[in-house]
Amino acid sequence: MTEPIKQPVREVSRGETILKINNLRKVYGDLEVLKDIDLEIKKGEVICVLGPSGSGKSTMLRCLNLLEVPTAGTLELKGEMIFDGKRTEKLDELRQETGMVFQSFNLFPNMTAKENVSIAQIRVRGRKKQDAHRRSIEELTKVGLEAKVDEYPDRLSGGQQQRVAIARALAMDPEVMLFDEVTSALDPELVKGVLDVMRGLADSGMTMICVTHEIGFAREVADRVIFMDGGYIVEQGPPDDVLGNPKEERTKKFLGLVLEH
Repeated sequence: MTEPIKQPVREVSRGETILKINNLRKVYGDLEVLKDIDLEIKKGEVICVLGPSGSGKSTMLRCLNLLEVPTAGTLELKGEMIFDGKRTEKLDELRQETGMVFQSFNLFPNMTAKENVSIAQIRVRGRKKQDAHRRSIEELTKVGLEAKVDEYPDRLSGGQQQRVAIARALAMDPEVMLFDEVTSALDPELVKGVLDVMRGLADSGMTMICVTHEIGFAREVADRVIFMDGGYIVEQGPPDDVLGNPKEERTKKFLGLVLEH
């Protein structure tokens, strides 16, 4: 398998706030999934979000680019109010700045890898087809798929399809990359290739928020680990603190169960 090409490492300045979330709530009927979430994400910061199923992790991530419309709260992007409790007219702007990669690859089966990466560039960014294809090849090369640009999804492994999805998001030049348990649907032997791509992005200074069960990846790559349960942020801090010496009993219990396996 072709190894992903590492992104160039650069010095990352973590100062400017890219995303700011205040009092974020999400309610489905009688079920309150998110409860007063406050969070600031700095430029170049890598955040890994951990927690049991149903804790609100994926819902929070989907609220950050308004795939899910919050019930209440505010969302600021680079100091500009994007959402203040009602639907926003700046949805396209937000979606362009927040690339998202899901558990499922969501590739078009009738399009090649290059075409899958190009389509949003053409329709959303307004790039000419030739320019979009050139950029697609660049991004597919960065994720180790330069030999697969003309292959259709059914000719790619799950890990390769996920890397196409990452290349598709990167080609839109986002400020922030959101990863929603992107390795959970992959066979164990395919996980490493996807995590290597994500490590390369972290090394390059990409701002990343990763919902993940990969504790080793979080320990190695994250600047900050967030543990969620019951719709709340229970604990957050540097990986050595949250993973190595958690303060909250709920965090200790979760990590104890996870690290046993």
